[in-house]
Amino acid sequence: MVSAAPTVRRWQLSKGERRNLAKGLLFISPWIIGFGVFLLYPIYYTLRISFTDYSGFGTPEWVGLENYRDLIGDDKFWTAVYNTLYYTLLAVPIGVVMAIVLALAMNTRLPEVGVYRAIIYLPSIIPLFTLAFTFQILMHPTQGVFNRIIMWFGLPNINWFGDPRYAKIALVILAQYGAGAAALIFLAGLKGIPQHLYEASKIDGAGTVRRFFGITIPMLTPVILYDIILGISLGLQIFTQVYIISGDPPGGPANSTMMYVLYMYLNGFRYGEMGYAAAMAWVLFAVTGVLSILIFWSSKRWVNYDTV
Repeated sequence: MVSAAPTVRRWQLSKGERRNLAKGLLFISPWIIGFGVFLLYPIYYTLRISFTDYSGFGTPEWVGLENYRDLIGDDKFWTAVYNTLYYTLLAVPIGVVMAIVLALAMNTRLPEVGVYRAIIYLPSIIPLFTLAFTFQILMHPTQGVFNRIIMWFGLPNINWFGDPRYAKIALVILAQYGAGAAALIFLAGLKGIPQHLYEASKIDGAGTVRRFFGITIPMLTPVILYDIILGISLGLQIFTQVYIISGDPPGGPANSTMMYVLYMYLNGFRYGEMGYAAAMAWVLFAVTGVLSILIFWSSKRWVNYDTV
């Protein structure tokens, strides 16, 4: 019996392969340069200055883990952590529900459904700072349309941006204006659900509610997973709308909207604590990574990838 010849791995490239490799690297060199200059180097530099006392000018002074130790005793840091988690844990689930509802509405068979889809998606393409300014006008405590509507239903007038009890709730409401973009992704998920599943369930006597929770939601779980991961990442990095709406000093009233990235920005560019801000950035990176890993780990228990 003749044994098979052992497989020999060829590590050396031929002349033609080296030429093709050089051409490929030449074509992607702008991306490689940009990736290194605008991503890899800033990551390395941020990590390095997180261990220094650095104001942004002069020479950084090495202080080791002092910046990270100072975070533990910083009350405003923990306020920012609480506000950010409060906002994220409230805005993300509501955003998922809103996106699913909008996707179901966009999936209806109507002659004008294309117009409705465009209207629903339109707020998502408005620049965030423009949306924040518009939102301030709509939710003005005395002249805003939103307050007039809730007062018409007999509810009390609310100072959304002047009352610490409602400031974060107002930001959660503002976040739902971007649900149209997520709704398009859920709409694609709805289009990918095999229709024979609904037909078989109708034959078995399943009603609308049972089909929704027994077929639609399980088949949309991969999209829900994607939306949760994206929503958490964006929620933990909320900045622009808070900076515009909270006014000066940022984070008001009474630090009720002092979000994590806003406090990091203030430390780096207003207080001259660039090393401290870099330490905050790496803590945020670690927390985001851990949360993403935990969600992916738990997804095997509730995400369904079957399409038959």
